[in-house]
Amino acid sequence: MDTAAETEEHQEIRRTLRELLAKRAGPADIRAAVTTPEGYDTGLWATLAGTLGLPGLALPAAYGGVGCGPAELALACEEAGRVLAPTPLLATGVLAAPLLAALGTGPQRAELLPRIAAGTLTCALALPGGSLPLALGLTGDNAATPWAGDGRSGGIQATPLPGGAGWSLYGEAGHVLDGHSAGLLLVAAHTGGFPRSRTLLFLVRADGEGAGVAGAAGAGAAGAGAGAGAGAVAGLVRRREPTLDLTRSQATVQLRDVKAELLGEEPLDVLGALAATGRTAAVMLAAEAVGAARGALDRTVEHAATREQFGRPIGSFQALKHRLADLLVQIESARSLTHCAAAEAAAGGEVGGAGGAGGGDPVSAGLALAQALDAQRAAAAETIQLHGGIGITWEHDAHLYFKRAAADELLFGPAVRLRARAAERGGLFGGTPGFGGTPGEVA
Repeated sequence: MDTAAETEEHQEIRRTLRELLAKRAGPADIRAAVTTPEGYDTGLWATLAGTLGLPGLALPAAYGGVGCGPAELALACEEAGRVLAPTPLLATGVLAAPLLAALGTGPQRAELLPRIAAGTLTCALALPGGSLPLALGLTGDNAATPWAGDGRSGGIQATPLPGGAGWSLYGEAGHVLDGHSAGLLLVAAHTGGFPRSRTLLFLVRADGEGAGVAGAAGAGAAGAGAGAGAGAVAGLVRRREPTLDLTRSQATVQLRDVKAELLGEEPLDVLGALAATGRTAAVMLAAEAVGAARGALDRTVEHAATREQFGRPIGSFQALKHRLADLLVQIESARSLTHCAAAEAAAGGEVGGAGGAGGGDPVSAGLALAQALDAQRAAAAETIQLHGGIGITWEHDAHLYFKRAAADELLFGPAVRLRARAAERGGLFGGTPGFGGTPGEVA
């Protein structure tokens, strides 16, 4: 159901994307794409980037982008989520590009952002400890919890090289989205020691041809290197990990005295930029989840219209009609909230503007993501149940949606912490202890 509030431009973007993905990202195409070393269809990504300009959709035109805003990017994420298309859009266009635009120096932006917009450079945000929702300020205050290490041990440590020759990184980051194949890593590392500790972002320019990339066993990444090939970055080992959701690749990134470049020039408000990026990312993740929920519902409705029981389609039974109608209301409610959050993000500033990583209301963004995750989980559960006996088999397409819903809850939630953080930010409980949404607190 397309909202009547969409402009003609939005409808055209949606129609073009839906037609392309229907041809190139069917269930068989997706299952084949996730077995490639990259974890996605590079040909499809080249089309999405070169023809439609997807990675540069929200980047300024000065850097080769389209110059649109969060509403258009959310629409693209929704359509990609509808078919569970595995692409670098989230890691590159939603997480990394805004940080490069907000914190990068003039030369860094001029070099990297046009390559991202053209689709020739993919990026990954590497955070220690699998702390993505906390680092982005989605489930807690990223300045109040030492998610990047405490200045003495843990996390990733950054040490300046003599003579201003750059920095050296040592540590490990897990659950890095597209971390095994990205050509550029944005690594959050701790520096300054314990007395003057601070978190900064560093650029590690990985080999664009995949040297130094280790594939996960059984993931179809045969032929990928084991971390020490020609052209690999010295001390960098990237290993693709087995994941519940095959359509969202994750990797472990190990750095052993890896040479890196500081993103931007000090002083930098890295935590503020991460939180601003998190607000926009929450909206895009919500849009993606809403798209996945609607895709699951559409498949269920189609099955209910063709599967017969007692001489009639099961979709004609009143009980099933009510369940599907209730699910549609929940999905459209999440979709409306997501569109409102996207509009607020657009009012707060460009996603990739050079002056900031994005704007918008942190309360509405977090609530939109929580609502979308709930709708996605409900849609996936109903899809499995209403498909009956075939729905419980792992090989059925219903489980692609089920695994995406479960993995998203683990990666970006849970929804209860997202709501707790939104309540804290909105002053709903007046700062009552226990509603901060940080690990260990009561949510």
